[in-house]
Amino acid sequence: MKKLEKIENIIKEHKTELKKDFNIKRIGIFGSYIRGEQSNKSDLDVLVEFKEPISLLKQAALWNYLSELLRIKIDLVCKRKIRPELKHNILREVVYL
Repeated sequence: MKKLEKIENIIKEHKTELKKDFNIKRIGIFGSYIRGEQSNKSDLDVLVEFKEPISLLKQAALWNYLSELLRIKIDLVCKRKIRPELKHNILREVVYL
C-alpha cells in the first residue's frame, strides 16, 4: 500500500506529460485514499477532466500508464461520466493535483 503523499508527488512529477499526451485538463484523487481509509485491497480512485473528449482506446492507455507509473490498481473516472447519484460526494472530496 502506497502513501497518499508519494502518489501525489509521482502524479505531480508527470503532470506535464499527462496533460500533453492524454489531453487532461485536471486530474485528482478521491475515495478511500483521500479519506485515509485505504487498505491493501484498495484501488486508487482517479478523477480526470479532459480538455475535449478522448477515445476509449486513449482512456485505456491512460489507465495503463497510471497503473504502471504508480504500481497500484487504478479506478479511472471521467468527470463527464460520473453517475448522478455519486457526483456530489465525489466532487466534494476530490483533491486536484
